[in-house]
Amino acid sequence: MNGLFKRRSDRIATALLLPAGALFAAGCVERTLSIQTQPEGARVWLNDDEVGRTPVKVNFTWYGDYDIILRKEGYQTVKTHYVARTPWYQTPGLDLVSECFIPYTVYDEHAVGPIDLQPQQPPDKEVLLNAAEEMRARAE
Repeated sequence: MNGLFKRRSDRIATALLLPAGALFAAGCVERTLSIQTQPEGARVWLNDDEVGRTPVKVNFTWYGDYDIILRKEGYQTVKTHYVARTPWYQTPGLDLVSECFIPYTVYDEHAVGPIDLQPQQPPDKEVLLNAAEEMRARAE
C-alpha cells in the first residue's frame, strides 16, 4: 500500500508542477519605439524625459500618445507626436495569452522616422530691430 500511495502522490505532484513550470517558462511582449533623424545625433525627449541621441531605441510599457522633441545644435527644434497603436494580440482578454501562455518573447517594434532636421536660419536683422522697437514703445 505504501508503494502505491507514493506513486499516486508523484503523479499528483507532476500534474500540478507541469502547468506551473509552463507558466514560468512563458514568454512576454517586449515593446520598443525607435526614433531616427537625418542627420543623426539629435537629443530626444519622449514625454518630457530625455532618452538619448538618435538613433535611439526605447522600451515602453503602455500603448497610446507620445510627445517627441528633437534638438540638435545648428538645426531647428522638431516637436512631433506619435501614437503607438495596440496590436490585436494585446487587446484586453487576448493579452493574457500573449503575455503568459506563448512560450517565447513577442517583439512589438514601432519606428518613427527618419525625420529630416532643417538647418537653423539666422534671424533677419531688420525683423529683430522692428521687434525691439515695438517692445521699447510698449515699455514707455
